[in-house]
Amino acid sequence: MKSMVFRPLFIMLALVLAACQNNPIPQEMPEKSVDYSLTDYEIGVGDRLSVTVWQNPDLSAEVPVRPDGKISTSLVGDILAAGKTPEALAADLTEKLKSFIRNPQVTVIVAQPNSSDYLQRVRVTGAVRDPISAPYRKGMTVLDLVLNAGGLTDFAAANKAKLYRKRAGETKVYPIYLDDILKKGELTTNYDLVPSDVITVPERSF
Repeated sequence: MKSMVFRPLFIMLALVLAACQNNPIPQEMPEKSVDYSLTDYEIGVGDRLSVTVWQNPDLSAEVPVRPDGKISTSLVGDILAAGKTPEALAADLTEKLKSFIRNPQVTVIVAQPNSSDYLQRVRVTGAVRDPISAPYRKGMTVLDLVLNAGGLTDFAAANKAKLYRKRAGETKVYPIYLDDILKKGELTTNYDLVPSDVITVPERSF
């Protein structure tokens, strides 16, 4: 009689212990749609910028960012553009134009983001054999990028990896259970990547 009572209890305890060994499913999954907003885009060498001064078409132009990181505009002359957001550059131009025209209103748009890979690369850093910045390809997953980086080192804390993704002006962080992906085939956190994603793999603390 006692064995009949203890058997269900033993089974329940085993199930609870097994569940505790698994990593929790992330409460929030990354959105797969790509946010191509250039709100946080930093201007770089080679970009083409559309500079518009309201009600002053003679001062408006499309200009390239030169190798020295500067652009040249009417009245203002040379001004540093590289490393600034379009909004920051527009504010700088507005301030300088106040010496020449009344109440200038300047808009800067990145007409051609030629400088770099801001929207075109994905990166993996930390405890991988070859940390890389790789060209984004449609359909890439976390596992694809980690394998492209030569896999994990012997010191990787694989189940503590993180995915960093920019969305609407903020960076969101998602857990990646690489050990579960590689050894158990559990693909819940084998997320599809989008351009500008960054994966970090920390080392184990001994």
